[in-house]
Amino acid sequence: MTARVLVPVALMAALTAVGAQLRIPMPHVPITLQAAFVCLAGLLLGPCRGAASQAVYLTAGLVGLPVFAGGGGLHYLLKPSAGYLLGFVPGAWLAGRLAGDARGVSFRRAVAATCAGMAAIYAAGVLGLYLNLRFMAASPAAADLALELGLAPLPKDLLVGLLVAWLAVRLRPVAGSPPG
Repeated sequence: MTARVLVPVALMAALTAVGAQLRIPMPHVPITLQAAFVCLAGLLLGPCRGAASQAVYLTAGLVGLPVFAGGGGLHYLLKPSAGYLLGFVPGAWLAGRLAGDARGVSFRRAVAATCAGMAAIYAAGVLGLYLNLRFMAASPAAADLALELGLAPLPKDLLVGLLVAWLAVRLRPVAGSPPG
């Protein structure tokens, strides 16, 4: 791999880490900008490199670097928000795959790709939150609570997703055609 490949991957991993630090604390799942950077990674880098950037981010956090919203370390997999983190790799891949590999992408297609990436992140996140509430907290209303708490940041992410799509449409011609 060349620097031309590695630098954008590392940059998107670093931007996801920055997005984690810009947070509003909430019970169980903080509101952050991570999902926006995950989708932007897929849209700008393509499915494989976008997913690779998020794998780098997850690896950095799981080995102990404080890049997650609440720190880092392997124990983070036991936290209620761990499912969202695990959804970052498929979220970036799906956003990149649906955006396609053409140098230019329409705003409509970028919005659809961003929404699909967010859907992958939220599906993994709500499932992880449910499992945590059901088996770690032994909550009898785990399903209802997981949906209520887990989907709380979704309206913000969908609005920010419009900005992500707009940025991707503007930046893709400059960044070049993402590899498949």
